[in-house]
Amino acid sequence: MIELTQEELMLSDTMYKWALAEIAPIQEQIDEEDKMPEGFFRKLGDLGMLGITIAEEYGGSGQGIMMQVLAVEQLSRFSPGLGMTYAAHSNLCANNIHKNGNDAQKKKYLPPMCTGEHVGALCLTEPNAGSDALGGMRTYTKRDGNDYIMNGAKMFITNGSIADTLLVYAKTDLAAGPHGISAFIVDAKSKGVSVSKKLKKCGMRGSPTSELSFEDVRVPKENLIYEENKGVHVVTSGLAYERITLAGGSVGMAEQALEYSIQYAKEREQFGKPIKDFEMIQQKIADMYCLTEASRGMVYKAARFADSPKGKRGGKGTELDKLAAAAILFAAESASKVCYEGVQIHGGYGYCLEYPIQKLWRDAKLYEIGAGTSEIRRIIIARELFR
Repeated sequence: MIELTQEELMLSDTMYKWALAEIAPIQEQIDEEDKMPEGFFRKLGDLGMLGITIAEEYGGSGQGIMMQVLAVEQLSRFSPGLGMTYAAHSNLCANNIHKNGNDAQKKKYLPPMCTGEHVGALCLTEPNAGSDALGGMRTYTKRDGNDYIMNGAKMFITNGSIADTLLVYAKTDLAAGPHGISAFIVDAKSKGVSVSKKLKKCGMRGSPTSELSFEDVRVPKENLIYEENKGVHVVTSGLAYERITLAGGSVGMAEQALEYSIQYAKEREQFGKPIKDFEMIQQKIADMYCLTEASRGMVYKAARFADSPKGKRGGKGTELDKLAAAAILFAAESASKVCYEGVQIHGGYGYCLEYPIQKLWRDAKLYEIGAGTSEIRRIIIARELFR
């Protein structure tokens, strides 16, 4: 078991209490309306949760991935969709800029993201390139004086319709394949950037997801992240952290599904006694607990490693890549199983919208798909084990 420090316990408790007071009472409304609560990011900024991994000089608190995982976990207990939208802002966008951007870029873009004044989004996946996001990329740029001219489209972009700051990957050398990709910071209000479609999802509602179009968008050369044609470095350096952070959301979902199921099993009576007294229910609860705690152990271990000196580099051939893929693979599939069994324990009521267990069940599936599917994660794990 991985013990948490007093500081980590305090942050986890702070996020849990905030979500319990602010999100739990309206979770059904968020799901029904597929709408983010008013002032969501500003409130998280006031709470000090938006810059957990960002250095103090740029408006953050200079903590690690473990702290970020705990925050996502606790928020996801009540709204996995908001947990995901929070992670996309804080980790996928802000932390990537913090990790790979230069000082001028960090000073300009990170402070308003830490306060919640600006919202961030990561733009990698395209309409015809999901698991083959790098090899199948079609969004491209060409140089025009001191600017890059960007054209293309991005799909399944969390926060895409509400973002102010976009971290966009695009080809800068069409002949070089994945080795001709670069990363850019793009102002979402730039001429030529538009939301071409708002996507309707069966789960993770409350988290806005969109298709974005880029038509002759001028991107100043100073908005190039890291180096030209080195976008793969930016992707691989951040993807493991993304997987670990999002895996925290799966732990939160499973934890809450277990809690709902225990409470329901105590209250629901059949054949003259609470259903908790039936061995089949006890077996389900025991299995759900084991899966949840095993997931927590794997995710926390990966987060601890990510914060260690050995965990500063991701990509092929690294222990971080293997641990991150394993953590989200197991946690995501376990969460789906736990939430499914939670619905089963609730019986017919579990299939009714007024019981929140069904929301967790719908939400859980996405983490078997996003940030690399379960199939891709298995390939990564096997690759590193055979290396």
